[in-house]
Amino acid sequence: MTIEMLRRMLYTPVFHIDTNLINARGKLSAMNQIEKWAEEELILVNMSGVSFKEAQAGGNSARTKKALSQIFTLTDEKINPNDPLYRKIEAALFPEGAKTNNERNDVKIIYEAAYYAAILVTRDGGSRTQPGGILGNRDKLKDIVKILSDFEAVAFIREKISERDEFNQRVSLEFGVDLPEWTGKD
Repeated sequence: MTIEMLRRMLYTPVFHIDTNLINARGKLSAMNQIEKWAEEELILVNMSGVSFKEAQAGGNSARTKKALSQIFTLTDEKINPNDPLYRKIEAALFPEGAKTNNERNDVKIIYEAAYYAAILVTRDGGSRTQPGGILGNRDKLKDIVKILSDFEAVAFIREKISERDEFNQRVSLEFGVDLPEWTGKD
């Protein structure tokens, strides 16, 4: 019996990027790495329809162009604010209820990531200057969706790459088969 090596593409959920990680100017180092892995087909990256629309607002042509290059979901029009999942997300982020369009969009972005069992990658909140936001409230949502910063997503992906390569190395040693040429290079 021979055990098959793992494929190059990682067995991870899709990564949903938030609007604040569009990276139109290519200056976000962690996003540059995530985009490289996506281009090399190690991971799948997309965005919610809400993030896609937000990215096009404001007339920034570079940001619009970058958003147009992304795969995005089409469920945002079908999100029901009375859905129990929507209500749970809204209560976690905004105990008094989402009052503005931006607040409702944050709820929808998280809802879509949860709906698709994706990992939401964002820079929204969780800092000294913005303690709340999505990252600042992720512990309240951990049973619904995995939420990571872009730097945490890079660390998570690197860990999965290492696990994949270690597994393939064990298979190679056990069965005397050659390692894929990409081993240790991702």
